[in-house]
Amino acid sequence: MTLKGIVEEIIFRNTDNGYTVAVIDCNGENITAVGKFPQISQGECVELDGSFIKHNRYGEQFNVKTAKIAKPNTKEGIIKYLSSGLIKGIGPVTALSIVNKFGEATLDVIEFNPQRLTEVRGISERKANEIYETFNEIRKMQNAVMLMQEYNISTNLAVKIYNTYFDKTETILKENPYKLCEDVDGIGFQTADKIANKMGISPLSEFRFRAGVLHVLKTACDKTGNTYVLKTNLESDVCELLKISVDDINSNNVLNNLVMDSLIKIFELDGQEVVVLTKYYNTEKIVGYTLNLFNTVHRNKNLDVTDSINLFEQVNHITMHKNQRDAVTLAINEGVSVITGGPGTGKTTIVKCMLQIFKSMGKIVKLMAPTGRAAKRLSESTGEDASTIHRALVVDFLGSDTFVYNQNNKLPFDVVIVDEVSMVDVQLMYYLVRALKRGTQLVLVGDKDQLPSVGAGNVLADIIASGVISVCELTYVYRQDKDSLIISNAHLINDCKMPVINNKSTDFFFEEKSEPEAMLKSVVDLTYLRLPKFLNVDSAKIQVLAPMKSGLCGVDNLNKQLQEKINPPSLKKPELETEHAIYRLGDRVMQITNNYEREWIKDNREQGAGVFNGDIGVINHVEPNTFETTVLFEDGRYVKYNKKDLGELVLSYAITIHKSQGSEFDVVIIPVVAGAPMLLTKNLLYTAVTRAKRMVVLVGSKQNIFRMVKNKSTITRNTLLKNFLIESADEESLKQNNKLFDEVNKSSNSPENYVEVDKIGE
Repeated sequence: MTLKGIVEEIIFRNTDNGYTVAVIDCNGENITAVGKFPQISQGECVELDGSFIKHNRYGEQFNVKTAKIAKPNTKEGIIKYLSSGLIKGIGPVTALSIVNKFGEATLDVIEFNPQRLTEVRGISERKANEIYETFNEIRKMQNAVMLMQEYNISTNLAVKIYNTYFDKTETILKENPYKLCEDVDGIGFQTADKIANKMGISPLSEFRFRAGVLHVLKTACDKTGNTYVLKTNLESDVCELLKISVDDINSNNVLNNLVMDSLIKIFELDGQEVVVLTKYYNTEKIVGYTLNLFNTVHRNKNLDVTDSINLFEQVNHITMHKNQRDAVTLAINEGVSVITGGPGTGKTTIVKCMLQIFKSMGKIVKLMAPTGRAAKRLSESTGEDASTIHRALVVDFLGSDTFVYNQNNKLPFDVVIVDEVSMVDVQLMYYLVRALKRGTQLVLVGDKDQLPSVGAGNVLADIIASGVISVCELTYVYRQDKDSLIISNAHLINDCKMPVINNKSTDFFFEEKSEPEAMLKSVVDLTYLRLPKFLNVDSAKIQVLAPMKSGLCGVDNLNKQLQEKINPPSLKKPELETEHAIYRLGDRVMQITNNYEREWIKDNREQGAGVFNGDIGVINHVEPNTFETTVLFEDGRYVKYNKKDLGELVLSYAITIHKSQGSEFDVVIIPVVAGAPMLLTKNLLYTAVTRAKRMVVLVGSKQNIFRMVKNKSTITRNTLLKNFLIESADEESLKQNNKLFDEVNKSSNSPENYVEVDKIGE
C-alpha cells in the first residue's frame, strides 16, 4: 500500500545505510515509518510504499519498501523543512523570514533564483549562494537515490554510487550502467545487467560486452584462484553469460578495446593465447621481480652459524636435526628463503633459532602471519610479538593508499618472517613486498601440501616450482607422542595412505556413519553434548570442518542445526534475521571478506580499521531498534555492523576446510561425505586434520576416507608468478632492472595504476 504525508519528526537515522525511523503526518494521523530513506528532513513530503507490521515492543509500524520525496507545498511544511538544520546557514528565525517573504514559492526561489534571497534581511550574497549550493546538492542526491530505488538498488548502495559520480550519476546510469561494475564496490555484473535491461540498453551493447569480459575474468580470480584464463575459455564463458556468439565479440572489437584501455592484457603462453586482468598481471610481475631483487642483495653470503645454532641447542636443551640446521643456515644467508614441512617437522624450533641468531646480529625482526589465529599461535610458540600482515602494514582508512606502510613508506624491519605462507594470496604478497625496504631479508615458512590460498594466486607453490628462490624442505618428524595419532595420521594421509582409525589412540577417533542423516546427528551431538562432556571443554573449543557448503552435512545446514543446539533462541537474546541467516546474541561468526575500511576498537583505547577474511569472533551485542550488531573478535577487537553489512559475516559453528587454513583448534570434527572427486582430495583431508591441536574425530564411512586419501589430484591454478620469477632471475636482467625498479617503485600503491611495470624486463 502507499502512504503520503509530511515528515513530522525523525526519531532515528543511520547515515551509513539510510535506515530511518520517522513520524509521518498522514492527514492529521501520526504514523511511525521504518525503513531505508534517502536523505530527508522535517517538513518534506514523502510517498511511501510498504505495509503495516506489528512490532512486539514498539507496536504498529509502517515498514517502508521504497520512499519518494517531494518538495513541501505548505508554508508550515517549508518552514519546518528549512529550519531542520539540513541546509547550512538557515535556522528557525531565518527560515521564518524567508517564508514570510516568498511564501509557498520559497523553494522555487532557492532553486531557480537564489540571488533574490538577499532581499531577506541578514542574508548576504555569499550566504545566498551557500544556501543554493547546499539545497541543490541535497535535491540532486535525493533525485538520484529515488531514481536508483526504481531499479531495486538499496539506499546505502545508491548513496555510494552517488558519492562516486555525484552530478554525473543519472547520466552514467542511463548511458552505461555497466560502468558501475568497474567503479563501485558492491555492484556486480548481474545487478548492472538488470539496471541496463530496465533502461532499455541493447543486449548487444559494447558496454555490456566489456562488462561481461571483465566479470568472467574477475570471477576466475575470485572463485577459482586463477589470475589468467585461456582466450578460448574466456570467449566461451562470455558467450554463455551474455547469450551471444564469438562473432559478436569479435565484430565489436571488445578485447582489443579493453587492451587499449589498459584493463586487460593478451599474450601467448606455452603456445596458447591467454587473457589476464592488468591488475593481476602487474601484481604477479612486481612480486616476482621484487623477490629476485631482494635475493640479489644477499647473494653469495656464506656466514657460518654453527656456533650460534650450538648455543641455541644448549640454552634450550635440544638437539636439532641436520635438516633443521640447514634450514636455519639457509635463512640467515639468503635474501629470500622458503622453509616448508608438515606438522611435527620442527618449523617452530627453526623460527625460534632464527630469531635468536638474527637478534644477536643486531637485526630488527618482525613475525607475521596471514590470520589472527595464526599470528596468535606464532606469538605463543615463540614468545615474541607476532601480528597479521594486515596489521603490520597498518590499514590506511584516512588516506588514499590501502596501507600506511607501502612503496613510499617502508617497514622499519631488517628481517620479516611470515608463517603459514600457503594462505597468502598474491594480492597480499604484493602489498607486503612493496612495503619492504631494500635489503630486508624475507623468510617464508609454510606447508606446501596445504590447500592454496582462498584468494587469487598460488604464491608458495609458484615460488617453490620456479627453482629461483632457495627452499629447504623439512622431512624428519619430531613431534610425536606414543599414544598420539594426529601427526602420524596427517603424514599418512599426505602420502596417500589410510590413517589409523582403530580408536585406540588418545587424540584420533573415527565414528562410522554411512547415511547423511546419521552423520548429521552424530556431528551435532558430538559438538554440543558428547565431546564437551567427555573432554570437559566448552563447545566453543570444538570446530566442525566440512568439505562443502551445501548438502545435509554441508556448512550451511550444520550451522543452522548447531546454532539451534548451542545457542537456542531466548527472550533474553536479541536477534536479527536476514535472508541468509539469523544472527543471535552469543553466536559464533566469521568474517568472509576483506573490508579495509571497517573500523574497530580494542581495550577502549586502541583504534584502527580493517577486518579480514577468516577472522572469527562472537556476537556480544545486538541492538534491535537500530539493527546494529557488535562482534568481539578473538584478538580483542570490537567491530560494529549495520544490518546491511551482515552479509560480511557467516555463522562459524561449522566452517569449510578452505576457510580453516592457518587456524588451529583444540578439537576438530570432520564429516567425511561423498561428493565430486575434484573437491574431495587428500590435500583437503590433510589440511583439516592438521588444524587440530588436541583431538580429531572423523564421522563418515571408511570408503569415503579411502577415496579422499587416494585422490591426490589437485586443481591446477593458472598463475604467472612462477614465470615472472624465472624471467627476472637472469643476472644481467636483474642488473639492468635495479635502477628501473627504484623509479617504478615510486608509483601508485595500486597495481591497477602500475602501468610502468611493463618497463621492467625490456
